Amino acid sequence: MGLNIFVLGLDDLNHRALKKLPGAEDYTFHQLLSFDALQDGAFTVNDLLEKAEQQLDAFDGSIDAIVAYWDFPATAMAPILAERHSLPHANLRGIVTVEHKYWSRLEQQKVAGEEIPGFGLIDLNDPEVSLPGDMSFPAWIKPIKSTSSEGAYRITDSTALNEALEEERQVVDRMGGGFNEILERVDLPQEIAEIGGSAAMVEEEASGSMLTVEGYSYKSEVHVYGVIDSHLYEGTSSFLRYQYPSQLPADVQEHIGDVSRRVIEAVGLHHSTFNIEYFWDAERQKLRLLEINSRHSQSHAQLFYLVDGRPNHACMVDLALGNRPAMPAQNGEFKVAGTWFLRRFQDGWISRVPTPEEVRAVEEKHPGTAIQIEKKADRKLSGDVAEDAYSYTLAEIFTAGQTEEEMVETYNKVVDELNFEIEDL
Repeated sequence: MGLNIFVLGLDDLNHRALKKLPGAEDYTFHQLLSFDALQDGAFTVNDLLEKAEQQLDAFDGSIDAIVAYWDFPATAMAPILAERHSLPHANLRGIVTVEHKYWSRLEQQKVAGEEIPGFGLIDLNDPEVSLPGDMSFPAWIKPIKSTSSEGAYRITDSTALNEALEEERQVVDRMGGGFNEILERVDLPQEIAEIGGSAAMVEEEASGSMLTVEGYSYKSEVHVYGVIDSHLYEGTSSFLRYQYPSQLPADVQEHIGDVSRRVIEAVGLHHSTFNIEYFWDAERQKLRLLEINSRHSQSHAQLFYLVDGRPNHACMVDLALGNRPAMPAQNGEFKVAGTWFLRRFQDGWISRVPTPEEVRAVEEKHPGTAIQIEKKADRKLSGDVAEDAYSYTLAEIFTAGQTEEEMVETYNKVVDELNFEIEDL
């Protein structure tokens, strides 16, 4: 009869990737709530859990797995729903430890102190707010719970810190409420219980090139299966592309893998995929851990498929079915692949976006290419939640090649062929 796998926020691009999994002919993937529903601030997390349960109860068939590749609340909802249906799942306490940025930092510091930047809580209502302890500028202020860098602001002095507080309070209130609902389900240490989910922290700025580690925890074993380089738009903190495989030296990647295994064990994340973001300063030979995410990155799925022959969704599905993941396979068609973020750095009115037919034509013209248009016509670029604070994403574009040069050349051709019409505001 095949297996029914329910995916929180299943979208078209990732549905296409899931269908490329080994054995996918035996799986049927079902959308469990839409992505928009998961991000709708009008609903509490408990409301969303109830809506998801109603959908599952109405399903006339077996429920064989419940998975998620999006950020909170999906990461926390998947294990709660899976437990109700006696399905394999990640441990909620591990999820919460990872996603509470301050708690996560405390645990990371115990096993990887040299790789952790200075950090501390900050009082958003203090009229004379300052950096805690012996921290120094530049630094970043961020909510202890957020997604997609929402609410993260670079601060260079006390004036910038105070200017960021009002915006930070709004983000903390928006994200903290739902996170508090999840915190109530976990036996928390006293210090974390007192902080709750509606708080903010600051971290000293790290420097170097950005990279991401992808891995999973199966039973008591932590595995790292890929390192992805991140490239920024020049002069900004906004991502231009992710590139796989990493070009870092083998000994550096080995060190990064060792740190990754230690911190995942420290935060107690079990039976789950994860990704960890780092900065590597080659000149000083210094590693800095930026953030742990309690999920794999869906933005990397196509990269692993193009290079390794299977998307990293394979680990998510294997774990949800109670199986040991098998990554990487390293039998893909290309040697290098990239996830590109086509951005605009000024607000504007969108008059036209490429049609689905135009997108498919471009994809077919360039092997290894996949495109997800992120905006709709007849609206402003601004206004979306959970988006980079400094730019607006028009499209997510995947390209590949036998060399980096070939991959970059394909991307430039794709951008030229996508017809957006945007008027400055």
